[in-house]
Amino acid sequence: MNHESMILHDPTAETTATLRRRLTPPPSLKGRTVALFDIGKIRSDEYLDHLAARLHSRGIANFRIGKPTNAKTAPTEVLQRTAAEADVVVMALAD
Repeated sequence: MNHESMILHDPTAETTATLRRRLTPPPSLKGRTVALFDIGKIRSDEYLDHLAARLHSRGIANFRIGKPTNAKTAPTEVLQRTAAEADVVVMALAD
């Protein structure tokens, strides 16, 4: 194989690379709302069910949100709702 003619493709969905500063995590979840974000992977709902129950038992507000399928990027509306309503996001990456 001629390596000079090899073309590599970036598998990510981003059209341009974006560097973002990492936000400092809050010192506590008390008084915060946690979004439990399901990316559509198999069994991620089990993880989020368990996490939701633990957060609820500690009086921490949370809600579920996610992508319709793991094969596509999240719709803009889902991302906007998450940004507007959540202080912290936990993404489920289970298989």
